[in-house]
Amino acid sequence: MNPKDKSTILVTCSPGLVNYLRTEVELLGYAVTAAGTVDVELEGDMYDAMRLNLYLRTAYSVLYLLRSFPCDTPDELYRKVRQMAWEELIDPAEYVSVVTRVDTPTIDNTMFAAVRVKDGIVDRILKQTGSRPNSGKERDNVVVQLYWRGKTCKVYLNTSGRKISDRSYRKTMTDAPMRESLAAALIMATGYDGTQPLVCPMCGSGTLPIEAALMATRRVPALLRSNFSFMHTKWFDEPAWQAMRAEALKQSKKRGGKTEFTPAPIIATDIDSWAIEAAKRNAQTAGVEHLIQFAVCDFAETAIPEGQGIILLNPEYGMRMGDVKQLEETYARIGDFFKQKCAGCTGYIFTGNLDLAKKVGLRTSRRLVFFNGGIECRLLKYELYAGTRKHREC
Repeated sequence: MNPKDKSTILVTCSPGLVNYLRTEVELLGYAVTAAGTVDVELEGDMYDAMRLNLYLRTAYSVLYLLRSFPCDTPDELYRKVRQMAWEELIDPAEYVSVVTRVDTPTIDNTMFAAVRVKDGIVDRILKQTGSRPNSGKERDNVVVQLYWRGKTCKVYLNTSGRKISDRSYRKTMTDAPMRESLAAALIMATGYDGTQPLVCPMCGSGTLPIEAALMATRRVPALLRSNFSFMHTKWFDEPAWQAMRAEALKQSKKRGGKTEFTPAPIIATDIDSWAIEAAKRNAQTAGVEHLIQFAVCDFAETAIPEGQGIILLNPEYGMRMGDVKQLEETYARIGDFFKQKCAGCTGYIFTGNLDLAKKVGLRTSRRLVFFNGGIECRLLKYELYAGTRKHREC
């Protein structure tokens, strides 16, 4: 085992985000060698894995392939895992967590597969060093991930640990908060780049405007995060990591290393004063509070700046929160808000309820599929032409 060895890196994401993830990976200069519905593959070493953890916005985890082998039984899995030189990667004083994804007729208990992998790791380290690491479910230290499909096992080092989407700025949350990776993908889908106004009524705890501000100023998303799984391995090159962070911080202070950049107005409103206070605190932690104009008001009273801006709403959709009948009126009011106050802008509604979306009463120009948790959702786009009077149900 050597951190400079090239191997397959598997970067995972939630359903619906893989195209945005692929774009991010390619913009960082990597060639995607394969893509699935919730992951992309590329070739790289551990230093590449560290960099991906730092820069990616839409990813869940960065997995570095340690070994792939044919396997028929749990006992064979144990033997082959134990043959790996874990003592070169994991200190006996560390804590190890094993995550498994199993799809094979050989075994129907993923927990048992995890136990066999864990046993193989700690037994090998015990034999080579005389002591063994502790293990359990917590993913704050070394995380090993097994994919066992059919007769093939792949053992990865999960270099992220906790999901990359945890940016560490969201200290205060409202009900049903949106995951940061999903918010980033939604902002990407609108084509927002910071040069046009962005308005986020119903902003909740502020994830959408905060992610937009981070992206507009090209602030590297993981700078606030102090813990990744790779930091707990013997491979961790702290000087190299600090150099990566220093370069990322330089980019975050100067947009892309160029001149200072101030984005067009970003406006975030919510009728709930507590939600706005939470959003302000989160934005302050993220270092972007000065870039966002917060206000407490009904969404329909949100001030719309001049220019061809983007209006992005994330209303309740009656699954986790809200009453569907009451929400019908809300969606109808969104349509009125678009028509009366947002002419010349581009409107977007993110919802998991297309029946409610019909109450908007405007023609959609585009529908994009996303998933919020287990709920299939749509990002609905509306071209709000000035002077347009024609409309129909979504």
